[in-house]
This record gives sequence, structure tokens and C-alpha cells, in this order.
Amino acid sequence: MNGQTRANIRAGLEVDIVLKQDQRSGKLTRGVVKDILTNSPNHPHGIKVRLVSGHVGRVKHIIAPSS
Repeated sequence: MNGQTRANIRAGLEVDIVLKQDQRSGKLTRGVVKDILTNSPNHPHGIKVRLVSGHVGRVKHIIAPSS
């Protein structure tokens, strides 16, 4: 799913984010969303979130929940 649309993201989802310091390398960090920090409905670089771990970054991939 798309990490650029706020409606696709909610607390509790597992996501891959890129941290500010990793933007050049593109290194991804996986975690569970705690808070959504972007207010606009869309953002071209990804919606900014805070993970349960405390990391803050922009969502690049939403991991499909296992069913």
C-alpha cells in the first residue's frame, strides 16, 4: 500500500520508514505506528509518523497485515 496517503495509515500498522539521517542512503527502519505526525491528506515523500520505538520518519511501505 501507498505510504503517501494519510488515509492508508493508522496506529498499530507495521510499516517501513526512512529516517531523516537515512534519506540519502534510503535505509529503511521497520516498526509499528504510534502517532501520525503529518496533517495533510497526502505528502509526496510519505506521511511522517512516530513509531512505538520512538523513531520518526516518513512511511515508504505499509506491511500487509498477516491473516
